[in-house]
Amino acid sequence: MDNGMEDDKIDGRIHGDQPEVEKSGLGVRLIYMVILWIMLSLAHSVLTLATIVQFVLMLINQGQPNERLAEFGTDLGIWIAKAARFQTGASEVKPWPWTDLD
Repeated sequence: MDNGMEDDKIDGRIHGDQPEVEKSGLGVRLIYMVILWIMLSLAHSVLTLATIVQFVLMLINQGQPNERLAEFGTDLGIWIAKAARFQTGASEVKPWPWTDLD
């Protein structure tokens, strides 16, 4: 796939049209924010592990990354971006598992 088309696809997944959602109260939002904070912490650990595994695989494969692991990294990054948008109030749409992963 053309790199420009891939960038547009990723940008759309992060910043694209968002479904209309009912705005919840601040108490409920705080609960979601705490849950997402824990999930983001776990995502950071998963990203660290994936980075180490990918580097080892690249050492073994003469610099070629594992495509499935690279795609997983892209998906994880998009999820982190969506979670960050909710956490910072840039979006009312909660990321997976409350909405589709894309």
